[in-house]
Amino acid sequence: MSRYVIDKAKLDENIELVKSKAGVDVIGVVKGNGYGFGIKEFTIALKEHGIKTFAVTEVTDIPVLKEILDGEDILVMRSTCLENEAEIIARNGATATIGSLEAAEVMNRVSEKLGVTTKCHLKIDTGMGRYGFMPSQIEEAIKCYSYPNLKFTGAYTHFSSAFRNAPLTKAQLVMFKDAMEQIKKAVGEVGTIHAANSPALLNVEDVCLDSVRIGSAFTGRVITKSKSGLNRLGSLEAEVVEVKTVPAGYSIGYNGLYTTKRETKIAIVPIGHYDGFGLTKEKEQYDFHYVLSVFKRFLKKQQMYVRINGEMHYVIGGIGLSHTAVDVTGTDIKAGDLASVDISPLMVNPRIERVYK
Repeated sequence: MSRYVIDKAKLDENIELVKSKAGVDVIGVVKGNGYGFGIKEFTIALKEHGIKTFAVTEVTDIPVLKEILDGEDILVMRSTCLENEAEIIARNGATATIGSLEAAEVMNRVSEKLGVTTKCHLKIDTGMGRYGFMPSQIEEAIKCYSYPNLKFTGAYTHFSSAFRNAPLTKAQLVMFKDAMEQIKKAVGEVGTIHAANSPALLNVEDVCLDSVRIGSAFTGRVITKSKSGLNRLGSLEAEVVEVKTVPAGYSIGYNGLYTTKRETKIAIVPIGHYDGFGLTKEKEQYDFHYVLSVFKRFLKKQQMYVRINGEMHYVIGGIGLSHTAVDVTGTDIKAGDLASVDISPLMVNPRIERVYK
């Protein structure tokens, strides 16, 4: 049976390195099933290091977090105009994101109906183009502070290109600071302000405000221009379940797309597409260097591989839904030996067990 294994000691090192680099409070972003590390397990690990605020995008994550939190804040990083989502946020005492007047109206109405005051963070859109008030809408943003059942405890923006464009990131930060100064003059105290995400913290200087929002950096799987010192964490593991030897000219896998050129020893590993192996996380932008890298891989006919007992062995016959055949000719590999693949935690099936060692 496959499982996704995280080295807990190295995760601890990553958390402390991030906290040291930030120098301000860290908001632990645990969206996407804890960036694939398992939302409960990941959150508990961050709690152990004193992190007090956790951020998600799905309101369905709020009850899951409340089971393991002891009064820590939950920030929902989604400005929503849906009453059912607003009700889950308000009823559970989470902090809402307000990125439009309509979202403010809905959250205020729901909060009034429930007889509660809902904590909120204002969202300013400085170029991401999703949630938030644009700098030209500051007057609308200021109106949100007048709703009686909303209590604004912070504000933030989101950088669009911190992993590759430092000048743009700094320009976004200037826009955000300017917007917040205008709002402060109108409403007074605005609470905790934050902007930097993982790529910004690791790639751009002087972007940390009152706090930073960090998720992918903890996993060690984040785009950086130089060495970050972070440990790259997570591997999909399973034991070899079968070993067999086939003659030359033998077809392997669906449609017989691979034919052995010699007598071949094969190890069968119970890892496949269902687990997330062989799936790829598409890049959000396709620049020249990315297209060139894809073309180079095509020319080289780059193969997938599996590590067995620490040694690299190539996949043959393609990757199946639940099984993969691996060429282990010339080795003494046997059933029960440990196989592993390096795979982004975001691609691993959420049903696969997360194991912290």
